[in-house]
Amino acid sequence: MYPQRSPVQGRRVQLMLTCLCDAFYDDVATAAVTALEHAGCEVVFPAAQTCCGQPAYTTGDWDACRRVVQHALVVFAEDVPVVSPAGSCAAAIFHEAPIVFEGHREAPAVRALANRTWELADFLVNGLRVESWPGRLQARIAVHPGCHNRGTPTVAAAERLLGSIDGVELVPVTDADLCCGFGGVFSVGFPHISSAMGLRKVAALMAAAPDLVVSPDMSCLMHQRGLAEHAGEKFPARHLAQVLRDALP
Repeated sequence: MYPQRSPVQGRRVQLMLTCLCDAFYDDVATAAVTALEHAGCEVVFPAAQTCCGQPAYTTGDWDACRRVVQHALVVFAEDVPVVSPAGSCAAAIFHEAPIVFEGHREAPAVRALANRTWELADFLVNGLRVESWPGRLQARIAVHPGCHNRGTPTVAAAERLLGSIDGVELVPVTDADLCCGFGGVFSVGFPHISSAMGLRKVAALMAAAPDLVVSPDMSCLMHQRGLAEHAGEKFPARHLAQVLRDALP
């Protein structure tokens, strides 16, 4: 369940990066910092952070998930917003973590962390009340929402920011809300099903003839681009944070 919360008051935030940022997408991390700093934030990066716990949660290993979240409670103990450039990782904290701690003595602390954890676009628009994004970028953009962002304000916030950039045209995608098949460990356990779902999603996105495919989740983009490139097709994937940074004057 998405937390009910009000716009934030301060500008100090803790940046929660992801395993994918650490291993593959460091540029998404730096772009997120640039976007947050442009919005007036003081960005703090707790170096001891590890994982959001989602892989353990989705495999049913809730004991391991709890250990990961307990570490996050220590790392992100400062009472300021926690912002992530990955909707799936943010949702792992604000939705999944409270589930695995139901009835546990640490449940109140986990709910408190959940209530101050945000996805990047959601934080900019609904936390900081950023109404539009400056700069210019001449591009037709197809947005892939990502399943973890369902039921949250993230996609609407991302589209609002992107649509406000001078020169950007948001193009409609057939069955835009369908899953791309990544699903974290799902793509490992069921690779043939995952690939078939992903190729269908890639075909739908490319049928819109975009200059860029943009998502708040780099995990989905990694999956889709890998499938497309394996099939010999170009897939112009960019994370939302990269687009926001590149549009700045």
